[in-house]
Amino acid sequence: MKSEEINTTEAALKERIKELTCLYEVSSIISNAAMGQIQESLNAIAYSLKKGFQFPEQTEIYINTSICSAHTGSTSEMMNIESKIQVFNKPDGSIIASLNDDKSSFLKEEKQLLDNVALKVGNLLERLEIKENETLLKRQMERTDRLGILGEITAGIAHELNTPLANILGFSELLKDELKDNKTASEDLDKIIKNAIFSREVVKKLLFFSCEMPQEMKQVNLVESIKSSLSLLDASFKKAQVKYLVKIEDEELIVRADKIQLTQIIFNLIINAIYFSPINGLVTISARESKGYITFQIIDEGKGLTDEALEKVFQPFFTTKPTGDGTGLGLSVVHGIVASHKGTITVENNKNKGATFSVSLPKS
Repeated sequence: MKSEEINTTEAALKERIKELTCLYEVSSIISNAAMGQIQESLNAIAYSLKKGFQFPEQTEIYINTSICSAHTGSTSEMMNIESKIQVFNKPDGSIIASLNDDKSSFLKEEKQLLDNVALKVGNLLERLEIKENETLLKRQMERTDRLGILGEITAGIAHELNTPLANILGFSELLKDELKDNKTASEDLDKIIKNAIFSREVVKKLLFFSCEMPQEMKQVNLVESIKSSLSLLDASFKKAQVKYLVKIEDEELIVRADKIQLTQIIFNLIINAIYFSPINGLVTISARESKGYITFQIIDEGKGLTDEALEKVFQPFFTTKPTGDGTGLGLSVVHGIVASHKGTITVENNKNKGATFSVSLPKS
């Protein structure tokens, strides 16, 4: 009898050692897991967990998460135990241990082992998500810094160009009066004046991007500004054979803004959405109130943006339009106006098609 008790104790001790070894291996795998190696890490955890069970040859492990899954073999529906994986207190998959021998059964300690590993996998996924968010935030900050530096350079260039452009326009007007009897010279001067005016408008847009334009800040109803803009752009929608849908429940959404510049933001974003929308496409305009901010979105059903475009879309002179269709200043102007209003503007591709531009402006 004593011999049997000793054997039972030794067997139990052996199983505990296997379980502790498994937990140590899993902890090592998780501590060394890198951002782009989640699949390899889950595979290693699955095989390590398999070795921790009483009957490893008859046991198969299946790990399923929202990112990827791993398994050691085909699971059986005859005898399973399962532990849920939680990521930030929300369900994010599970770990299933399956026993392919109907004459055996799982130990109580094996369910505890499964629970412990599920907890560790959840911690791993949380860590990776935090790292991913940190990387994303770092990129956004770097992009903001680049745009800020670009804004300072642009402002300097714009100020330097203003004086010579004013001189070109002034002297051209004087020459035009003197050469009004010379048809050829007068036509050439008209071209000079036209191009100088165009250049002055480009400089003005550059100043908008660098937040150097004067503003008249007051309380403005965003809903009215959107409705007025849509009324003026109705012909543009019809010409492009594009429809629009307004999803705004409130009659008033008050922001502190320069009314003309606010209209410029709305105009630019909607015109952009119309341009990239296919025939019979839909542009959706929505607005809502959040903590301290009013957010409005312009959603199109176009092709969306490439990774390069997502990175550079607000930079001056960057455009995805064909040559002659745009100067590449529209969205940079919008960015400058939003920044000068202490707001934010972001763009992201939709899951199915198109892109969404989101603008958040302070309520007061």
